[in-house]
Amino acid sequence: MSAVEIFAALPFPAAVAALERALVDGFDPADDPPRSVLDVPAGQFLLMPSAVGNACGVKVATVAPDNPRVGRPRVSATYLLYDAATLGLRAMLDGTALTSLRTPAVSVAAIRPALERYASPPDVVVFGAGPQARGHAAALRECVPSGLGEVHHVVRDPGSVAAGIGYEILPAGDSALRPLLRTASIIVCATTSRTPLFDSALLADDATVIAVGSHEADAREVDAGFLSRAQVVVEDIATALREAGDVIMAVAEGAITAESLIPMAAVVRNAATLDLSRPVLFKSSGMSWEDLVVAHAVFAR
Repeated sequence: MSAVEIFAALPFPAAVAALERALVDGFDPADDPPRSVLDVPAGQFLLMPSAVGNACGVKVATVAPDNPRVGRPRVSATYLLYDAATLGLRAMLDGTALTSLRTPAVSVAAIRPALERYASPPDVVVFGAGPQARGHAAALRECVPSGLGEVHHVVRDPGSVAAGIGYEILPAGDSALRPLLRTASIIVCATTSRTPLFDSALLADDATVIAVGSHEADAREVDAGFLSRAQVVVEDIATALREAGDVIMAVAEGAITAESLIPMAAVVRNAATLDLSRPVLFKSSGMSWEDLVVAHAVFAR
């Protein structure tokens, strides 16, 4: 199944609903196998297998850091969906497109109450302009009930951004960024940065931050100061403490404790209630069950 077929089959709201349904039906992300990482000369192979209900599958992804220099994507992937009873191959999906669909859907599902708290259309600042950055802007546009206000993408090199993105592009470090952060309600971090992207002291007390750019223990996009202010939602606590540098470093620095982390399943099942007067951070590192649930929903449609 191609990228076009995947996005035609499953709009963002339907992908969100599929993820929520899996958690409400009892799937525990803590049972998901950790991703396997194999280093090769040009980069890495990532293997992400999972089994949820009557479906199982595996995503095979590659990360080639030098690819952008020759005009090729840094990350590419293929998803293999199998029959759970026979382990016969049922479908092969464009894994890059699948990731671009499931990651924003996970972000919405994880903190839906925080995204629905804004009475008027929230302004959004998105760090990055790659597939995940654009995907989050599109998903928020479709899933935030009040719609969105102004959307700005912040990038290191505006000249590298493809035409037709549809939102205002702002170079990193521009003097206009600070006032935008003061008024933005939603901030999306979808970059390869290894250090915090902004001064979180600028953010309002009802700010929602979504950080999806890294699954490495020594990289973070959000400073510890914001985590100390915010309610921190993660996909799975053990996974976050292994892979989410934003969380790992904030814990090491004493800004938060592991016990304060909120699993997204608890939010989806209404077992944890977010204080909507306080900031919220969702830190995602990506998990195998998410790809499987969305791939199975695409295939079913």
